[in-house]
Amino acid sequence: MNRKRGLISDTFKAKKRRNGPEKFGVISDGQGPIDIKSTLQYLMTLFPRKLFNDILPQIVLKHQLYSLHDDKTMVDRQLSELREQGELLMIQLGFDSDAFGVVFTSDYKAKVLAGEEGRVTQGTVEKFLEKVLSSCTDLSFSKDKMLKEFLFTDSEITQLVKSGVLTVRDAGSWWLAIPNSGKFAKYFIQGRKAVLGMVKKSKYSSVLQADLEERRTSSQVKFQIKYHVHDIVGAELVESIPTTSGRLLRFVDS
Repeated sequence: MNRKRGLISDTFKAKKRRNGPEKFGVISDGQGPIDIKSTLQYLMTLFPRKLFNDILPQIVLKHQLYSLHDDKTMVDRQLSELREQGELLMIQLGFDSDAFGVVFTSDYKAKVLAGEEGRVTQGTVEKFLEKVLSSCTDLSFSKDKMLKEFLFTDSEITQLVKSGVLTVRDAGSWWLAIPNSGKFAKYFIQGRKAVLGMVKKSKYSSVLQADLEERRTSSQVKFQIKYHVHDIVGAELVESIPTTSGRLLRFVDS
């Protein structure tokens, strides 16, 4: 593993769940049902659409939901239900094996279609959105399934990869993908590293969550800092500890 790949891998290594400190921002305290759709809508308000010239759907990482709900099983169940109902898409984001993005299907389709307008791949992409995404919730697609079940040709599959709606998983299979999302991945990685660095460099490698959110950030942080706080808490890269002064975030050594 080269140095660059090692840095990315270390940055995205989620910690195993620990017993003990509570997590920041739990919406459901066990007194009532949780509403994952509402949580997604909140997290999506933190997504900087203008930063990407409004060409991307609003992206939330699945583990960010865990920063707001303790019951991971219920979160996963509701996500599955929303996917089965066709409201959500789950997408492997490519920069880490555990990085799964969640987008609203209508938002994804609208952005993809807008980007395809006037391109030679437009017809094939429209066929994919209508024929595949309307009936299939898979994260990836095999060549056999694309050819025999959805009746795409090799040439059309090549067009889908070129357009960015598919990206190579391995020989003979492709992940569903978000076109033009490379800049999102770059900014997300560098922002996460910068915010984790802010926690680590604090006294005792700990900082009140409210104080962290008020700090000035470096040019490396392109998103709202709250977006990254939900990320590092949900991925368990920090511990979130309730105190009389508010939530304390403590850096977790790998």
